[in-house]
Amino acid sequence: MSDTPANSLPQTLPIFPLQIVLFPASRLSLRIFEARYMDMVATCMREESEFGVCLIVEGQEVGTPAVPHKVGVSARVVDWDMSQPGLLGITVRGMRRFRIVEHRADTQGLVRAAVRWLDEAPATALSATHQQLVPLLQAVAADGGAKVMPPPHHFDDPSWIGYRYAEILPIPPLARQRLLELDDPVMRLDIIQQFLGDRGLLKPAG
Repeated sequence: MSDTPANSLPQTLPIFPLQIVLFPASRLSLRIFEARYMDMVATCMREESEFGVCLIVEGQEVGTPAVPHKVGVSARVVDWDMSQPGLLGITVRGMRRFRIVEHRADTQGLVRAAVRWLDEAPATALSATHQQLVPLLQAVAADGGAKVMPPPHHFDDPSWIGYRYAEILPIPPLARQRLLELDDPVMRLDIIQQFLGDRGLLKPAG
């Protein structure tokens, strides 16, 4: 009997390379027209399985298979519609981070990857220093509603707060990718707090 943890064993996941970064617990709307992704989504919906979303390193979202970043997030379809012929609209929820071990494109041009799931840091209390980040995020959630920040909300969870800021800050996709790749939620919050503080977007502590 093997002592290897289950999450360290590579699992196969179809990959959707995009020009955006998906985060755990995020919602993302996509409009799909390419046959390879239509088939992928149909399979995932039928099997109630997930596909991976990765930021593109090289290439485009359509045509020749793009090269994905190694770290991505699995996505589960939570809603769909096909009101226009040949165009599938889906909404997905970000689930778990993963790291690609190896990948290849199949005959249809769909990237399939062997991935290992990445563990999230154990839940910890939000530090007094980072409490400063909460009011602004609460304001964004209240102003944007469920479309911008769908519930449940976890304003006491450092990982959740960090991921929400990482998806809404006006930063380039590659900067979002670097925040996604961080395993330490405290370090992620430190970077975000510095970014907001430098721009005068946080009220001084006390």
